[in-house]
Parts: sequence; C-alpha cells; structure tokens
Amino acid sequence: MTSRPQGARTRKPPVERRAEILHTAARIALDEGLERITLRRVADELGVRPGLIGHYFPAADDLVTEAFAHAAAQERDALLPPGAHEADRSPTARLAGFLVRLTGADCLDLSRLWLNARHLSRFKPGLRATVREQESLTRTALTELVEEGVRRGEFRTDDPLGAALHILVTVDGLGAYANDDIDGDSNDEGESNDLNHPALQDLALTVAEHRLDLTPGLLRAAAI
Repeated sequence: MTSRPQGARTRKPPVERRAEILHTAARIALDEGLERITLRRVADELGVRPGLIGHYFPAADDLVTEAFAHAAAQERDALLPPGAHEADRSPTARLAGFLVRLTGADCLDLSRLWLNARHLSRFKPGLRATVREQESLTRTALTELVEEGVRRGEFRTDDPLGAALHILVTVDGLGAYANDDIDGDSNDEGESNDLNHPALQDLALTVAEHRLDLTPGLLRAAAI
C-alpha cells in the first residue's frame, strides 16, 4: 500500500500567521458569537493543528478578547474613518453615513457582537477592559468628528463630548434589540412587532440632529 503524498506546508512569518488567526477568529465572532471561538475551531478553519493556535494564544480567553478588539477596530475604521481619509466629505455626510450604516441591517452582526461582548465581559476581566478601551476609541473618534463639524460651522453645540455620548447611547439602546427579529411585522407568536414602529427607524439620526442643531431630516438626506 502506498501512502498518499502530503502537500508541502509553508511556514508563514509569525506576524502574518498571528494576523490570520485573529482575522479568522473575528469572522467567527461576527458570524456566530464570541462563545464559538475556540483554539480547535480556529485551527479547523485554517486547516492547522490546535497547537499552532495555542502557540500564539495559549489561553482561549486571550484569543476571544483580541478577536473582539480586532473586529471592533475594523468595523470602526470602516464606519467612521479618520478625518485624514475623508477630506473630500463633509462632517455632516460622514456622520450621516456612520449612523445610517451602523443602525441598518448590514451592521446587525456588529450590534450583536457588541451585545455579546458586553454580556461576556461581566465574567471576563480581560474582555471587560478591552470593551471599555474600544468604547473609548469610538467615543473619541465621534467626538472629534463633532468638533470638526463645529469648526466648519455645520454643527452647533458647546459640548461635543456630550453630544457624542448622547448619540452613542442611543445607538447602543437600539443595539440592545439586535437579537430580536425586527424584519417581520409580527413575532413567532403572531404578536405585533413594535420594533418596526417608524419612530425607531431614524431615532439615532433624530437625536443627532437635535443635539447638533441640524434641520430635521438633513442626515437621512445627506446619507443618500
């Protein structure tokens, strides 16, 4: 009996391999939840032995924590790019794009990830610290956008941080329902689905317009 030849394994540079592991774990987190991240699961996805994953992340909790940070940072950079990368867009257009996308169906997985992370962080100190760090980074990025809008005369507020906090707390409040089925007109028991009420559809936009003294409906129009 002849043995089947095995394909040659390529040894990736440590930095590249670690990034690959984090990217894979972050995708699992977004698609299925942080609880589904295990050394074996990531190894299976990459077609390697669990020991290789353990070499970079000896503790599964460390992988979970860094996977969340990786996913949160990637999504933040996509939703709220630094001003230097958005020189051709006004603060109003950038804020509108951020809020419309963040509260839309395309970011439902991200809302679920944050809900998931905040729940698990109660039991995992490392994850709790990372959740706070990512919250701070997002808060800073939004505050800086508001400050830029004030400097350009597009927004009016004497408390940019307060406005950013008000907006983000509203977004988080909406995200608390991320696990509910908000697409249908009724739930599984046939009861009316109040989460489809028009008052909630543009709630984050309405709050932002109120705090920044913008014309009602301006942000929705700016996002088109």
